[in-house]
Amino acid sequence: MRYALFQGCQIPARLPQYETAARAVLENLDVELVELREFACCGYPMRNTDLTASLLAAARNLAIAQMNHLPILVLCQCGYGQLTYAAHRLNEEPTLKEQLNHILTREGLEYTHPPEIKHLLTVLFHDIGTEAIKEKIQTPFTDLRIATHYGCHALRPSEITAFDDPVNPTLFDELVALTGAESIMWEARLECCGAPLFGSNDTLALSLMEKKITSARTAGAHYLAVACPYCHLQFDSVQKMLSIRNNTNHTLAPILYPQLLGLSMGMDGERLGLKMNELDITGVVGFLGE
Repeated sequence: MRYALFQGCQIPARLPQYETAARAVLENLDVELVELREFACCGYPMRNTDLTASLLAAARNLAIAQMNHLPILVLCQCGYGQLTYAAHRLNEEPTLKEQLNHILTREGLEYTHPPEIKHLLTVLFHDIGTEAIKEKIQTPFTDLRIATHYGCHALRPSEITAFDDPVNPTLFDELVALTGAESIMWEARLECCGAPLFGSNDTLALSLMEKKITSARTAGAHYLAVACPYCHLQFDSVQKMLSIRNNTNHTLAPILYPQLLGLSMGMDGERLGLKMNELDITGVVGFLGE
């Protein structure tokens, strides 16, 4: 299997351990990742201020993948949602596609049809498959309870993202279970983490985050599992900041799914960047079986 890796902006700048952990587990699963250096911002940050500009940014990335005849593997759920949304809009609106292509011709690009757009989790679940992943598990976790945070942009709008059932998703839970960990049910598992509001309405953003953390802790989770840089940064660095501000130690640390999976595959925590997370997750190693 061969994919064009789309990291987005946040991962190289603020969360390099997501890329290194993802590369490690995908290499172990015989997946080849192609780095297209022409890739740039997906356009998500501009979506609510200049929709046309955001769609142009997305269309440019889609055209680059199309030109290289490669499906896109996206690590960021916001990027995944943005690229699938743009592909949908351009398919439904030929005039818009023509308008954006007129601009893309300046770079020698043309968008005609969307390449396959997949998130890391859907590649693992659908393309690689659970049986192939099971064969790679060397040290499954025991007695580890994980609260899976699905994230908003993967699930909604469901008719566009086609990620999973938006009301009762199970894909992420099943992937967590492959590691030997228990994916628990918790009341706020499908609610927003608050990250899109941080910086514009911090009070509401922190309230949403605290609600999720309280819900997961109440359900008995040891860690939150995430697969989106924005969500991870909200639960990691923002939660740490809030804990310091309030002088409390009632945190619930997030772990990136490829970190969790990599550990169960027998990989070293340093290779997976466990110590690069703001909140300490090194204790997760204590749940590994023999």
